[in-house]
Amino acid sequence: MTQHPQPVDALIVVDVQSAFVVGDGAVPAADRLVERTTDLIARARRDGALVVHLQNDGEPGSEDEPHTPGWELHHPVRLGPRELVIRKPRDDGFHETPLGRALADAGVRAIAVCGVMSEMCVQATARTALARGYRVVVPYDAHATQDCPAVPGVCEAVPAATVSRVAAYALGSDAEVTVPAADVTFTAPAAG
Repeated sequence: MTQHPQPVDALIVVDVQSAFVVGDGAVPAADRLVERTTDLIARARRDGALVVHLQNDGEPGSEDEPHTPGWELHHPVRLGPRELVIRKPRDDGFHETPLGRALADAGVRAIAVCGVMSEMCVQATARTALARGYRVVVPYDAHATQDCPAVPGVCEAVPAATVSRVAAYALGSDAEVTVPAADVTFTAPAAG
């Protein structure tokens, strides 16, 4: 019998931007990732949880350079008190952004983190959330990354799904990483 986690009161959608989920640069199985994140967003909205879309500001010339097609968020956003967009300059969604203040102001205690890239922005944001005392759920089927290329004489290529799984497990035993997206439930934050 699957054990469902306790509800979370915020959903952090990390860098689900066109460059990473559409076209040649998309992560493997991008359609499945988009399906799962779409469902998580819809259920979080329905249940009154805070939804935060993180948007990475890439370097000039990168696929996610600000104000280019690849930088655009893939999911439609419903801006308001329960749904925010926070632009970020680094992997960690808390670094030099108002994310920490937004979560605190809303009374958030537990978050689900989904999106891309598993071993970079998803992991960095989840790790800081853990360090700040949040309960963190990283649904194993709602984050993704690219394949890790082979290094001659060191290792073969590592499939993206393996990279994602290892990135989540590297968060340690404090993060909930064995939960599928369908089992994540939501509630409104305490201050809501």
